[in-house]
Amino acid sequence: MSSFAHDTRVGTAAGGMAFALVAAVAFGLSGSLGKGLLEIGWTAGSATLARVAIAAALLAIPGAMALRGRWGTVWRALPTVLLYGLFAVAGAQLCFFFAVAQMDVGVALLVEYTAPVAVVLWLWLRRGQRPTSLTLAGAVVAAVGLLLLLGVLGGVSVSIGGVAWALGAMVGLAVYYLVSGDGSHGLPPVTLAAGGLLVAVVILAVAAGTGILPMGVGTGTVKFASFAAPWWVVVLVLGVVTGAVSYVSGIAAARRLGARLASFVGLTEVLAAALLAWLLLGEAPRAVQVVGGALVLVGVVLVKLAEPRRAGQPLPLPQAS
Repeated sequence: MSSFAHDTRVGTAAGGMAFALVAAVAFGLSGSLGKGLLEIGWTAGSATLARVAIAAALLAIPGAMALRGRWGTVWRALPTVLLYGLFAVAGAQLCFFFAVAQMDVGVALLVEYTAPVAVVLWLWLRRGQRPTSLTLAGAVVAAVGLLLLLGVLGGVSVSIGGVAWALGAMVGLAVYYLVSGDGSHGLPPVTLAAGGLLVAVVILAVAAGTGILPMGVGTGTVKFASFAAPWWVVVLVLGVVTGAVSYVSGIAAARRLGARLASFVGLTEVLAAALLAWLLLGEAPRAVQVVGGALVLVGVVLVKLAEPRRAGQPLPLPQAS
């Protein structure tokens, strides 16, 4: 099993940034689509389970084909796949679900998105990758931007239980970046995503079956700011784009950028979510949120500048078992 001490990088940084931005937009879309489903009777649990199940089904065959018969690789990487599914997918989703039931969504997101700090600390303690002054500066600037973007500077509702669940979601998100950035197990990104999503489907289904995760669906038309769509189209896009595309792109990005930089670029997901909410739901961002979004981007640029320069190299294929 991987120790998460690795921060393996393959491919080019430019390609990694492209994958990271695709993942940010794909993940960011989930909020607007999910809100539309909630308004016609879906619960957050049902939308999450549908999203993960569709993504897992869609990636199962490509994930198997990407192995090229190297099934022994899956067996050796099974602990990593289980950990990814338990923490990075199911754990992060369930913990965030319980967090927002006890506190404001913005505060829960703020706690969850301290994950880049956890990634930096982990890589420092486990691999001795001490953060530079520029990395720390970027982290501070991005944190201030996140505060403004989420609008949590005023009076907010905070509970100890809610913070605890949000910290659980943060751990799940940190594990997502650390596992995604470690290619030492030899699994292609699509295979890791497929395996992790399958594990998450089982966990979420058990949570739903035992009543831990409330379930409920609606079959009406989902109305957005300038158009409407059948519920099944929204659910399909939720699974394909915010599920399959987002996780595969996120893993591919972390493999190329490393867990540290990928985690900071991932903060742009909040900015993407705000912009997509404006386009799809008509929820225009306030001026302070625009400033916050700009600061997040500045923070990401600073962290990127702090990364050591390296020559691009192609993604190596693991040896056949």
